[in-house]
Amino acid sequence: MKNIDKSSSENTLVEDGFLVLRYENNSSDEINKNFPVTREFIQFHFCLKGSGKLLFNGGNYEFKISEEHAVLLFNPIQDLPINILLEPKTWVVSVVISISKFHSLFSNDSAHISFLNPENSKRKFYDDSIFSPNIAVVLSQILRAKVHDSMKALYFKGKVYELLSLYFNKNTDTDLEQCPFLVDEENVRKIRKAKEIIIERMSEPPTLIELSKEIGLSLKKLKDGFKQLYGETVYGYLLDHKMTEAQRMLDSKNFNVNEVGLKLGYSTASHFIVAFKKKYGTTPKKYLMSVS
Repeated sequence: MKNIDKSSSENTLVEDGFLVLRYENNSSDEINKNFPVTREFIQFHFCLKGSGKLLFNGGNYEFKISEEHAVLLFNPIQDLPINILLEPKTWVVSVVISISKFHSLFSNDSAHISFLNPENSKRKFYDDSIFSPNIAVVLSQILRAKVHDSMKALYFKGKVYELLSLYFNKNTDTDLEQCPFLVDEENVRKIRKAKEIIIERMSEPPTLIELSKEIGLSLKKLKDGFKQLYGETVYGYLLDHKMTEAQRMLDSKNFNVNEVGLKLGYSTASHFIVAFKKKYGTTPKKYLMSVS
């Protein structure tokens, strides 16, 4: 990826009918990227950071993409070429896969995926949903992938399979339409505020009781609402976020293991090492050596 400090993009052909597009806009300006996509393809856009817009029909129609959101687009009756406008400080991973290839991946689970049902084969399908911290980890790995060109296709194939399996493994409990509490936009706003608070203060997060008082929700509504919206407990989400940050900091090579642990709020290096190994199956030191 070129000019990583400003903006960059890279398109990787995994195999016929299967591509991964990586976009990073680290500049202070909007950038526009284009990629031809015909009606035989499904496209997924995962926004890890920032925001942007997908433009169609010469810019007459816009589809917003937001941080921590995944957008799925499929239109079997019209080509949908990618024309993506990236706001400053925005990172997006897009997956473009042919419908025939997609069918082969999910041939045994097509009933679980509504737009693969035969009666829906000629219908367009759009979806915009919040993705889980586990998906954020995989996206970070895809964006930060440092593998030899000869192994890149294999690496991305494995990572995208993991990404799609996590994306479609949606618990019905996280469906907003099934949760009356989250139909109330004010409740959703408060839960999102809770997420922002624990991330901003991740080195010294408030207790659940303190957090519930700060956002103006009962403790039960905070716990239930957070699980419904993000598919995780408050501290489970925070732990996943800390581990993603730990990986990012180690990848930068600007911090040693002790420094990372302290910045993430661990009182001792051993506590950080245990948490990291439980998440990634290796110690931070070994991980740091692998990216050096």
